[in-house]
Amino acid sequence: MRTTRWLSLPLVGVAALTALGAASSLGCGGNDEPYKVSPAWSGKHASLPPVPQLPTNPIKTGDSYTIYGASHHLRSRIHATEVTGKDISIIGYIVDANISTAPACAVHKTGKKDPENCVSDIPTFWISDTKGDKSGAKIKVMGWASNFANVFDAMDKYKNAKDPPKHADKPDNAGKPGYLMQDELWAVDVPYPLPSVGAKVKVTGRYGTVFAKSSAGLVTDPSNGIMTYGSIETLEPPTEPAAFAKNGK
Repeated sequence: MRTTRWLSLPLVGVAALTALGAASSLGCGGNDEPYKVSPAWSGKHASLPPVPQLPTNPIKTGDSYTIYGASHHLRSRIHATEVTGKDISIIGYIVDANISTAPACAVHKTGKKDPENCVSDIPTFWISDTKGDKSGAKIKVMGWASNFANVFDAMDKYKNAKDPPKHADKPDNAGKPGYLMQDELWAVDVPYPLPSVGAKVKVTGRYGTVFAKSSAGLVTDPSNGIMTYGSIETLEPPTEPAAFAKNGK
């Protein structure tokens, strides 16, 4: 004797199909309310701040970076290698330099040791996009002199220079007239003219967040970066030459 088996949907499935059918019949019906146009708002309007303007500072001037452009790329995950992967040039105005604030104990001829309690910074100058602006973004330039004794000797050597001295191709030329003063510790030519506030310069070298030539430890600036000096070109001279304070710092 054959037994017939009837297939049936679970109760949950039946309920779901029933609900779906009901929803479909409601959506297709003609009982929707007609769209009504709302009148314009006549109350008090919200007070919103003005739309900020995007910076229009140039990244470069010719083949050289601006201070804004170099520091912007330094902080960019996309462009950082463009300014740190090779030597670059940066153009700006010297807005500060620590020659005039060097302590008296560090101002002397090379070959003489600083006193034991003499605390002195590394010779440094800062460049900015705007002449005389110390408060804005600026990049420090280091590595052009290892101490103020080299600056002292360079100042003495350059004081009667009529023409720009040549680069010292060999160490033994450093002391001869007509050649740049050479810093023997770092094997660099101390720039002529010496960095002075007000000058517009083009500095070429290695740019990054760290200056590593100091024996006292690393110097860092992750925000604006540091230029490790390679060479310098004076585009506009300063109003006054670099000078040490008469009585020291």
